[in-house]
Amino acid sequence: MTGSTAQRILDYGMMFRLAPLSLFAILAAAPVAALAQAGSPVPPAQQQNPPAKPADDLPDSPGAAEGLGVPPAPNGPTAVIDTTMGRLTCQFFQTESPKTVENFIGLATGTKDFTDPSTGQKMHGVPFYDGTTFHRVIANFMIQGGDRAGTGAGDAGYYIGEERSPGLRFDREGRLAMANAGPNTGSTQFFITEAPVPELNGKHTIFGQCDPHSVLVVQSIARVEKNSQDKPVTPVTIKHVTIVPEGGTIPPDPMATQPATPAAQ
Repeated sequence: MTGSTAQRILDYGMMFRLAPLSLFAILAAAPVAALAQAGSPVPPAQQQNPPAKPADDLPDSPGAAEGLGVPPAPNGPTAVIDTTMGRLTCQFFQTESPKTVENFIGLATGTKDFTDPSTGQKMHGVPFYDGTTFHRVIANFMIQGGDRAGTGAGDAGYYIGEERSPGLRFDREGRLAMANAGPNTGSTQFFITEAPVPELNGKHTIFGQCDPHSVLVVQSIARVEKNSQDKPVTPVTIKHVTIVPEGGTIPPDPMATQPATPAAQ
């Protein structure tokens, strides 16, 4: 991500302190210079000769793979998110983020009760995500959705805790992760990345990986016409979320067309 984009995200921080579930609010505390100069290499501080590493830290020692954070493969069910601009297919990291996956599946299928943020009404047996929109989209970064209020401030009337895995990082496009306003404040809002975003490592629970076709759809959504708050002028709506068990058959895509090629930026 370029320095100008990082600075733009930082500038959002002050504004989105009023929006508890914005993923950008947590970046407000980052030093301005560090993000503004993200594209410029910084020479490392001069170091004395370090002490020898213990045997357990060596690459060929037992447990080294865990310490090095070998990326796990997606495992468990798959979320098929059909939108007005195409299909997003994302397999969960059920082993690494079981509580987050359980929460998303429960909300998507209507088996988890919630409080509607737009009405304050307790809801039972209602799929949470159907009819919601992607309320914030930024090219070369991510798309964010999962708020029934559509403002970026809504939740389900409860929070869930963070889940971390050493091997799961924002080191590739297509990461499916929870938005939050700080530790243990995730609820319903999620985002999907368009590119690696190392600035977010350790700050958001990654609970799924979307396939290459889905990344093309993300690119298209991120480049729609939008207002000054990065909200699409024409709503991009989630029509339905289908949860497919591991090894199950993905249902036919109702649109069955490739998304439009993103405009050059």
